Amino acid sequence: MISASDLRAGNTFVQDGKLIKVLDASHHKPGKGNTVMRMKLRDVRTGATYDTTFRPDEKFEKAHIDTKGVQYLYTMDDTAFFMDLETYDQYELPVDTVEEEMKYILENMEVKIQFFGSEVIGIQLPTTVVLRVEETQPSIKGATVTGSGKPATMETGLVVNVPDFIEAGELLEINTAEGTYVKRAGK
Repeated sequence: MISASDLRAGNTFVQDGKLIKVLDASHHKPGKGNTVMRMKLRDVRTGATYDTTFRPDEKFEKAHIDTKGVQYLYTMDDTAFFMDLETYDQYELPVDTVEEEMKYILENMEVKIQFFGSEVIGIQLPTTVVLRVEETQPSIKGATVTGSGKPATMETGLVVNVPDFIEAGELLEINTAEGTYVKRAGK
């Protein structure tokens, strides 16, 4: 069991038979009354997101999530296909349940699939990924890192704000938790 005050972004718990993932959690102390936990949650099976509040002392059953290393193969229609690196078993995930994660994944990239029992529930991305800039405005001569930046469309369709000196074709390291530019990774 885990109390609402101990839930953090990324935690998964079971509530009324539903598997719920915490997207954001914060303490809130209204002017009057008791402290509450404000949470943004996602139903792992349906993909529906919603905001709610809990008393800090409410208890939930913590979901035991296992992970397994897999390789992303391809997407066909509305399904993404992954292959277990040890057994060569294939797993299928509906694209709409992993839409955000797919913006960071290229074919043949290794990621981890998350399981709740034998049920495949999602993808765990590495902390950073290297992606190629497909399209951005031309670089500005004399631009510095401290400029306001410009949008760049990566090869997966992800749009990231990058420094003004970045050009199309460059490889960039991208933080997958925040969707932000980290550094250049080469050409």
